[in-house]
Amino acid sequence: MAKLGKRTRVAREAFAGKASMALEEAVALVKSAASAKFDETVEIAMNLGVDPRHADQMVRGVVQLPNGTGKTVRVAVFARGVKADEAKAAGAEIVGAEDLMETIQSGKIEFDRCIATPDMMPLVGRLGKILGPRNLMPNPKVGTVTMDVANAVKAAKGGEVQFKAEKAGVVHAGVGKVSFDQAKLVENIRAFVDAVNRAKPSGAKGTYVKKVSLSSSMGPGVSIDIASAGSN
Repeated sequence: MAKLGKRTRVAREAFAGKASMALEEAVALVKSAASAKFDETVEIAMNLGVDPRHADQMVRGVVQLPNGTGKTVRVAVFARGVKADEAKAAGAEIVGAEDLMETIQSGKIEFDRCIATPDMMPLVGRLGKILGPRNLMPNPKVGTVTMDVANAVKAAKGGEVQFKAEKAGVVHAGVGKVSFDQAKLVENIRAFVDAVNRAKPSGAKGTYVKKVSLSSSMGPGVSIDIASAGSN
């Protein structure tokens, strides 16, 4: 078994025996234990009582975090003409059509969010096998297939977070940086949890939210008291 580094060992000791903590206490613990040389992301994981293999149990949505993510988001937009100009003016780093498709097909994916106007979807559809597994495929359900490309670009850059249940029914996302003020992290987390609760699918049976955990990029995780994670 690999020997743990001192920082990892100290962090794990700080988390030992901690479970179902109040949200504010959990955030304080995660912030204090983060010791990497970079500004770690605070990450949330929600274990849901769903099986995403069934269409009526898929959980998917988008939420605008009130205090942003602290992350620089690079946006690519599939658009032509006036809409392409609007996307560029709104701050999109990459805008194109067939040329952008060819760039992606070559394996060059230098963006974190992909937006498309509806008329571009036949073209974008050819990239499903590349963009789909990376959760980058534009989708009208989360506002990334739209004629209002300017607002979609601004939202992506302003703290909008997409979420989707993975095979095991887990939803995870970054909800800020450890450098954020504790109150701002708490506000972001509650906004995220509320959005996932609102996205409860019709086919969900029994307990919907089974567990909520919080961690920093390089740190151990701690479970949060579910009742304290939502809005009061």
